[in-house]
Amino acid sequence: MAAGKGTRMKSRIPKVLQRLAHKPLVLHVIATAQQLQARKAVVITGHGAQTVEAALAGQGGALDLAFVRQEPQLGTGHAVQQAVPVLADDGVVVVLSGDVPLTQAATLQALIALCAGKHLALLTIDLPDPTGYGRVVRSGEVVQAIVEHKDASAEQRAITEIYSGIMAVPAALLKGWLARLDNRNAQGEYYLTDIVKFAVQDGVTVLAQKTTDAVQVAGINSPQQLAELERSFQHRQALALMEAGVRLADPARLDVRGRLVCGTDVEIDVNCIFEGEVSLGDGVRIGAHCVVANCSIAANAVIHPFTHIDGGTQSVTVGEGALIGPFARLRPGAQLGAQVHIGNFVEVKNSTLADGAKANHLAYLGDATVGERVNYGAGSITANYDGANKHRTVIEADVHVGSNCVLVAPVTLGAGSTIGGGSTITKDVPAGALGVARGKQAVLTGWTRPVKAKK
Repeated sequence: MAAGKGTRMKSRIPKVLQRLAHKPLVLHVIATAQQLQARKAVVITGHGAQTVEAALAGQGGALDLAFVRQEPQLGTGHAVQQAVPVLADDGVVVVLSGDVPLTQAATLQALIALCAGKHLALLTIDLPDPTGYGRVVRSGEVVQAIVEHKDASAEQRAITEIYSGIMAVPAALLKGWLARLDNRNAQGEYYLTDIVKFAVQDGVTVLAQKTTDAVQVAGINSPQQLAELERSFQHRQALALMEAGVRLADPARLDVRGRLVCGTDVEIDVNCIFEGEVSLGDGVRIGAHCVVANCSIAANAVIHPFTHIDGGTQSVTVGEGALIGPFARLRPGAQLGAQVHIGNFVEVKNSTLADGAKANHLAYLGDATVGERVNYGAGSITANYDGANKHRTVIEADVHVGSNCVLVAPVTLGAGSTIGGGSTITKDVPAGALGVARGKQAVLTGWTRPVKAKK
């Protein structure tokens, strides 16, 4: 169900597209459905339907993703009624909410097993303060009813077991019960929970699987709740990393917004953010305040503090034993070999640096191929863009580029050549040669510095 407006979010973005761990809430739910190997996922849209459907188009992977609309929004039962035409009679329907992102697949598998293709199975939880939630009324192990808070008696409101909004139910039975819903209640809405009384009337057993993990059934209704669930999500990821042997300086100051795979003896300092697909080899050390996205970092590399790495769709690779940062920036297409050094305030984009190459400070390498053991001086840049096209700079092995040089692409510096500091190089330099291109220095003796006029 993804039709709600989410008024309390105070946002023009539909609630189910609000982001947790850098991913829309509803995509977390769809990812869980993929883990269940469901044959189809039906997304019920309403508020911002076009925006939600456009955001989810093509996101189902192998999962058949269908959309139906609930307009107007007349309650949870009315929402599920819209899905009836696209539900196969021979399946089990699992009802999920697009704003409840962290339910685990194992929990739902257990709920499906409890349903067993013939029962109505509900996921429930005990809450210390169940105000606002539908209460689960039991007779022993069997559920007799779910009573919405506004319709509950004082005795029923004393019940602490609530319905999470998640159920597993045979599709054929669900369709019949949905047809019998009415809106004779305090809200004037069609409650999905009313199917419990229809199941009881029809002699179908209603069972409840109680979870103790509140995070799995937590919904998002406000920015505060979103922030709280983000921290819960990140804490769980931090615990999983530490259980796998990763050393975190402070598990409360880590954000993983994608998939982070770590080898042995990996160390991560505080306030680091990992996005997209990131792989850290054995012995990698990540300094404080780094942002690392879509990158593969080989064994024993060190990423010093305040480094920004973002591979985008091209990815970035950092070779074994490389030293990066502090304050370095690696952009899409940066491919760094073993023992490469990229120092403070150095930017690398769409460039390959072979083993042992060094650019230690204040430099730019764009659209370049850099050979082994190249020493690239401070303040030097590749001028790779002419305003219309990108051109490549080739720097062969053992080249020494002095400080404050401009290499105007396309240009090739031959192996072992040297570029004098302050040079603007526009032509190829042969192997072993010295390339110098700068204005002749003039010294004026007897020159007097201007002074300010007296007021």
